Amino acid sequence: MPTTSLKSTLRLADGGLDIQILVVSLLYPVPLNPTRGVFVEDHVDLLKTQGHDVKVVNPLPRMPRYAEARRSTLMGVAKAPRRWTHNGTSILAPRFFALPDHPYPRLTASSVTRRARWVEKHLGSWRPDVIVCHTLWPVANLAKELAQRWKRPWVGVVHGYDFDVGLDLDGVSEQVRSAATSCDVLVCASQRLSDVAQGWSNKSAETIPCVTEIDRDWRRPVRPMKKPWKKEPIDVLFPADPRRPEKRHLLALQTGEVLEERGWMVGITTLRHQPRDIVYDRMLTADVTLITSRREAGPLVARESLLCGTPVVSVNVGEVDRYLPKEWVHGDDPEALADGIEDALRNGWQGEETVDERLAFASFDTVSQAWTELLSSLVS
Repeated sequence: MPTTSLKSTLRLADGGLDIQILVVSLLYPVPLNPTRGVFVEDHVDLLKTQGHDVKVVNPLPRMPRYAEARRSTLMGVAKAPRRWTHNGTSILAPRFFALPDHPYPRLTASSVTRRARWVEKHLGSWRPDVIVCHTLWPVANLAKELAQRWKRPWVGVVHGYDFDVGLDLDGVSEQVRSAATSCDVLVCASQRLSDVAQGWSNKSAETIPCVTEIDRDWRRPVRPMKKPWKKEPIDVLFPADPRRPEKRHLLALQTGEVLEERGWMVGITTLRHQPRDIVYDRMLTADVTLITSRREAGPLVARESLLCGTPVVSVNVGEVDRYLPKEWVHGDDPEALADGIEDALRNGWQGEETVDERLAFASFDTVSQAWTELLSSLVS
């Protein structure tokens, strides 16, 4: 089985600055859920491979074990230790108070901010040159407090939830806007999110996508389906936890029903908390990946699926219309999505650009260069 660690594909940046970086994030892998926040882990790996000294603070809500069932991203949070080492990176996990759906956002923000002394104590004499905060609500309050204490610049990174959901929540929206305008640099994972930020703020936002890099052993070209047309079962990959309502599993099932009415034998595979080698294996064996999410930043799984050689049919969410063929992007209509799946199975990738060329904006080299320039501008 080939390795899927991002580290195996990264290269040390020659001549780069050796910067001490503290990454603050609400999402990061925990011992009982190593798939949690892997996009932040990818960024940490990228920074470490550039030669930087990186530590992670992953504030977690206080919660009983049964509360993990409220949301799949909370799996493993209740029993996570206060500090541990993950792939050679030191992780601190201070606990803060929060209620479901944040009915008292000021109380949550205050609780997160008060964790600053605890973080200082456990970091000892180590101090960062820059603080990078992935996700703003509610952990940007901690990043901002630490930046003020140490007189260091801090970078706020938005992946989707802060703007797509947070701006519509009473009390939370004020916290998100305050964090987005007070950070030294605001980074958004897509141009769409950058446009949202500029729509209500005079502050410009940098657009740096999540890095999309998988081992060469997993890569395949996106070719037409080799199975006889409607003679053998097809496997449709739903690359998400069906329990998450924003992923709209029902729409995927409805699309499968339309395909069956057209004579296809359809099986739908879902992904929950599988490690990446299993995820890539599912992508390699699937005939098509179907994305029906209500909101996404990228999504990262769409780009990974293409690199694994599996075509992606999606609703028009995130940035999929930037790199997917127009025949594979449709509205929230099962009939149209079924049309897209049949086109993908019949034709495969037909663009003049290769998949790698189309996804160059999220390659390791491109993302690495963007972060090098940004960090250098803050510490020079």
